[in-house]
Amino acid sequence: MKNTIRQVFRSSQFLTGFIIISIMLLLLIFYPLINPGNPLEMIGYNSFIKPGTYVSVYDSLDTADVYTLTLEAADENRVVSKLLIEDREAMRAWFLSYMEQEGDVGYTEDDIDIDNADVLLDLWWENYDPAIRIEGMTISDRRFYQRLDEKLDGLFDLDDVHVYAVDQETGEYEFNKAVSGTDYVNLNDVANVRHLALGTDNFGRDMFKQMVAAMGTSLQIGVIAGSIATMIGLVLGLLAGYIGGIVDSFIMFFCNLFTVIPGFVLLILISYSIGQGARSATNVAIVIGITEWVWTTRSVRSQVLSLRNRDHVNLSKLSGHTLPRIMVADILPYILSYVVMAFILQISTAILSEAGLSMLGLGPKTTEVPTLGLMMSWAMKYSAHLHGAWWAYYPVVVVIALISFAMNLMNTGLDQVFNPQLRS
Repeated sequence: MKNTIRQVFRSSQFLTGFIIISIMLLLLIFYPLINPGNPLEMIGYNSFIKPGTYVSVYDSLDTADVYTLTLEAADENRVVSKLLIEDREAMRAWFLSYMEQEGDVGYTEDDIDIDNADVLLDLWWENYDPAIRIEGMTISDRRFYQRLDEKLDGLFDLDDVHVYAVDQETGEYEFNKAVSGTDYVNLNDVANVRHLALGTDNFGRDMFKQMVAAMGTSLQIGVIAGSIATMIGLVLGLLAGYIGGIVDSFIMFFCNLFTVIPGFVLLILISYSIGQGARSATNVAIVIGITEWVWTTRSVRSQVLSLRNRDHVNLSKLSGHTLPRIMVADILPYILSYVVMAFILQISTAILSEAGLSMLGLGPKTTEVPTLGLMMSWAMKYSAHLHGAWWAYYPVVVVIALISFAMNLMNTGLDQVFNPQLRS
């Protein structure tokens, strides 16, 4: 046994998959201790808040210690942050229209780099004049560019910001403090700071916290469904392969029946029939498990057919051993490695099946626990891709792919260890 385990962990493919799954399990154990609470709690009132560290503006104004720092390029960074992508594209449109009308204007289309704020602003100061009239440009467009020019002038207005507070007795606004461009506060001194590694989803929920919980739920569904499918397939495969005759024909009839009917279609019909209220994560796992046993049954049956006439099995028959004892003691040990590999693949298949069901709106109840499939469904339903909210779906896709990839790596590594043809 020790030698077998040693050989398994010497397989680079199994070890890689095992490390990936282990990291995920460690994350499931320790992250809730660091960031406890309900993963479905709505912490934001905005949809698809982008990833980053968020500081309370209210608390930062009341921070006792304010430090004066003169950082290089601080003013330029402020200008770049205020120059929105919409403004940059509008400036580019004006440059192209002006170049088309005037011909040689001292710059080419390649010089208009909307990603370089300094170059873009220099071109604007050198070429834009409110008095210029471009053919085909409406009055509203000209006024838009005039307002844009005034806005660009205001980007360099770095006067102090005055903060006023309401006097509790008179109800009038009184000067409280002035904040200059060189004032800084220490992040550790601010009372309320929240780091959102993956931002929020459309409901304003912490995506990373939700994804960790969803990863645990999906793995739980995979283990339950994989255990049920593997157990059903193992029992039926042993009976069909060893007993044969009418028992084999009866079991294979149902295998052929389930093969003709696409498993995922059957899964959809059963999930729809039990209703949204009864679709807990456990119930969905059970439904997946009772529809994914067919290929395991066929595979176990083929293995047992090659073992049932071996000498040790015949000897056990002559010794008067019972049918369960022969199957468990004389046949099962020889196919146990294959059963473990089938179980690993069933887990991966179950997680992908749950994701497919959830994308169709037939997954677990949305008010109970998140799953990776539900997160994908929410991202698609609320058009995360149209809002540019990549963090709402890309990480989920990567996690699903990693789980499937790790499971397949572990299965391939086990196959290399236990399959004599591959081992040789």
